[in-house]
Amino acid sequence: MAEETKKVLILAYDFPPYVSVGGLRPYNWYQYFKEYGYEPIVVTRQWANHYGNELDYIAASELPEVILEQTEKGTIIRTPYKPNLANRMLLKHGHQKLNIIRRAISAFYEFGQFLLPIGPKRKLFLAAKQYLSNNKVNCIIATGDPFILFHYANKLSKSFDTPWIADYRDPWTTNKTNFISKYIKPWNWFFERKIVKSANLITTVDFVFKRQIEEIIGQKHIEILPNGYDPAALEKVEHIPQGKDILRMAFVGTIYPWHPVEAVLDCINVFYNKEPNRKFQVNFYGINNPLEITQCVEESYPHLASVIAITPRIANHDLLPLLAQNNLMLLFNYYAYTGTKIYDYIGIKRKILLCFSHEPAAELLKKKYYNIQESPKDNIQIQSDILKQTQAGITIRDKQHLVETLERCYAEFVSTGEILCPSVNTEKFSRKIQVEQLADIMDEITNVVKT
Repeated sequence: MAEETKKVLILAYDFPPYVSVGGLRPYNWYQYFKEYGYEPIVVTRQWANHYGNELDYIAASELPEVILEQTEKGTIIRTPYKPNLANRMLLKHGHQKLNIIRRAISAFYEFGQFLLPIGPKRKLFLAAKQYLSNNKVNCIIATGDPFILFHYANKLSKSFDTPWIADYRDPWTTNKTNFISKYIKPWNWFFERKIVKSANLITTVDFVFKRQIEEIIGQKHIEILPNGYDPAALEKVEHIPQGKDILRMAFVGTIYPWHPVEAVLDCINVFYNKEPNRKFQVNFYGINNPLEITQCVEESYPHLASVIAITPRIANHDLLPLLAQNNLMLLFNYYAYTGTKIYDYIGIKRKILLCFSHEPAAELLKKKYYNIQESPKDNIQIQSDILKQTQAGITIRDKQHLVETLERCYAEFVSTGEILCPSVNTEKFSRKIQVEQLADIMDEITNVVKT
């Protein structure tokens, strides 16, 4: 008799079709869990990408009822979403008006949702509770942020006698740039310590996050399950060759305040102005600050106006074919943690330029804006180490080194029509392998609970 498939309920706020790096982690659980003995039931919210920017995160859902999707991969429960007052004000008036009032309202909901039955994310809790009232699952996973999902998973775990896992994609109270955490950090610390201590397991993406969690929670069972690339998605684009007409360098996703983007643009400007007829292009895909980059180019580097191209946010399956046509990948230094884009870059097998390891301008930005609290124990060159292990790219020391590297890459491109990326040992960064490891860990947890 065949063994019965176990079930795992996943609380994931970010989830496709919402265009979010954070949504890729639970999406790959949904994609691959069944291959390792677990049927996934994902509880998320309804998403519609009408704006193509951050406003999609707070836009109301189109339907007022819960939507149930069932496929051969598993089940997705999509709850309706109604923005709170602060978000409705933002949608109506924009970022420039009523800023203080909006932040005060947001702080109330951020704090109050842990104590009162309020908040737009509570719909996920109610839908999950309804499902568990009629169906037994073997495990619950909540992936944060938003970290209110940890609170909901804890409550569901107690009500239905089911083990739960707290998955940290980002830090909670140790995130120095989170506005709400900054002003109600003592309460958030209390909530984090109280809630996460009840988890049967904690998972996170980096050693630095593990160390920070241990400082708050104590020596609890914490597993590191890094992010990675989706092998199925990349298989669909592996046949797409690099472009041979123009040397293209790409950057994907969020530009953070500590990213030395102006230093990189300055180097590109020097490189390009040496020979303005060079066939060269820089593609920014789905960045969070397109107007700032456009303004910076217009004011400081007008000669680059024809070189810089900015593409709005698009879904990952649409992005990867575009990415594959590029020859180089631009990666900013995240120091003590890896971020996520390095993995897609590695998976797509395009040479990575990591900027920078010893650039004074970058160090100044780091001191002012970097949002991860580092320790002497942390490896602050983890991305560089990955590039060395995989031979997937170059760690750029400073601005002069970047200009020299661009010159060498351009010469290679003119000579051969491509940029070689002889990467090795990249398979271990497959998200499918991470799902297999998580399933093995869940087997241990559920067996412990049964005995």
